[in-house]
Amino acid sequence: MNSLRQKLFFGYATIVALVVALSLLSLIELRLLEQKIVAGERISQFFDISLEIRRFEKNYFLYHQDEDLAENRAYVHRARALLAEHADVFTVLSNVARVTKLGDDLDRYATLIDQYAADSTASGGAIAGRIRAIGKEIVTIAEDWSRVERKELQAQLDQQRLILFGSVSCIGLAVIAIGGLLARRVLRPLKEMERKMKEVASGHRAKLEMSSEEREFKSLTRAFNHVLHELEAHQRQLVHSEKLVALGTLLSGVAHELNNPLSNIATSTQILAEEADGEGAPDGAVAFRRELITQIDEETWRARHIVRSLLDYARDRDFHHEALPLAALVEDTLRLIRGQIPASIKIVVQIPETLAASGDRQRLQQVLLNLVRNAADAMPDGGEVRIVARLTREPCLAQPPERLVFGQCTGEDEALEIVVGDNGSGIAPATLPRVFDPFFTTKDVGKGMGLGLFIVFEIIEEHGGCIAVESKAGRGTTFTIRLPLEKS
Repeated sequence: MNSLRQKLFFGYATIVALVVALSLLSLIELRLLEQKIVAGERISQFFDISLEIRRFEKNYFLYHQDEDLAENRAYVHRARALLAEHADVFTVLSNVARVTKLGDDLDRYATLIDQYAADSTASGGAIAGRIRAIGKEIVTIAEDWSRVERKELQAQLDQQRLILFGSVSCIGLAVIAIGGLLARRVLRPLKEMERKMKEVASGHRAKLEMSSEEREFKSLTRAFNHVLHELEAHQRQLVHSEKLVALGTLLSGVAHELNNPLSNIATSTQILAEEADGEGAPDGAVAFRRELITQIDEETWRARHIVRSLLDYARDRDFHHEALPLAALVEDTLRLIRGQIPASIKIVVQIPETLAASGDRQRLQQVLLNLVRNAADAMPDGGEVRIVARLTREPCLAQPPERLVFGQCTGEDEALEIVVGDNGSGIAPATLPRVFDPFFTTKDVGKGMGLGLFIVFEIIEEHGGCIAVESKAGRGTTFTIRLPLEKS
């Protein structure tokens, strides 16, 4: 039974069956209680009749009125009829012999009353004594039956109370058990799914793994993972689109960068061609020719290196984790966009040669490209971009509203800190919390899609790091990246 629907149906069916069974048991007990009450009424009625028999007996002995004798005989007749009609009720309280004896006593009592009424001699006193003895015994038996019946009725009520309490307890326990089952089978998986969705919303793209065996949750898990897969695919498309936009911009700069070495190559080649025509050139001319050849070689390798850097950046590939010399990585990245940076903007790099980053070369290049280009865009009248790196164990703390931290930075282990700052126009405090939102931009229409910093954050998250942004309007912006070091 791996279907939550079947388990819920089984649980509710169990509760319904339990309620029906307890209801039937209660109806049976109520029926027995009703019979007991009816029996109690008969016994109470017989007891009341026996008391009336004795009352009119005493009145007749005192006043010898015929009305009292008639009432006495009528009540005796009613007692005998009640005893005969409901003999089964009285037999339950006693036994057949005692019920039979009581009927015989009523017959003898009636006979003695008749004898007493017919005999006015002195022997009537002996008959009166026998009448009193039999009447007392009749009342005693009726009183005993009434007391026993009250006890049995009270016991029946107590039993009914226990059954009612037991029924409520059983239903309550069943509800608690089913509630526990639902909490284990439904609420826990839902909370787990909610936690995973929050992680996805915060940037983590962890695949949802559910421990529940329920068919419905398996279907939800597959659907969630499918949506997550599609989201990652669209994310990659966005990154690729942003890369293509950046690549198109880079091409103009690369063309400018390639123009200088190619011009030098062409010039050097022409000079060599002219010098080659002369024979018997002096030693100084030979040295000059060698210098030109060296320049051709250097400029050729420079152009080749530029093209290779561009191709490495443009190539679409999976995440590849490796150790990267940070200074060389920054230099290669700046080479790609140097032609786009105005001469009025100075780029200062302070990175020790021994520092190395652990991550994907292409993606980290994308981060540096986006941050440096944003810094340049924030300084249309010129300024300075600083790129500084160091190792640190200090925690990356937020100081709202001027400094905010995005991602997870524990500060427990040593990390690589890369700072990219500028002295440009800065970011307003109200805008700062949204700088990493997708499609959010403060640039004019047509000058940005709002994906640059979003992609930066996604890449830093992918590397297990965090990024802080600190800015003051009119005083510049600083991005601080924390990347975990590769554990040896």
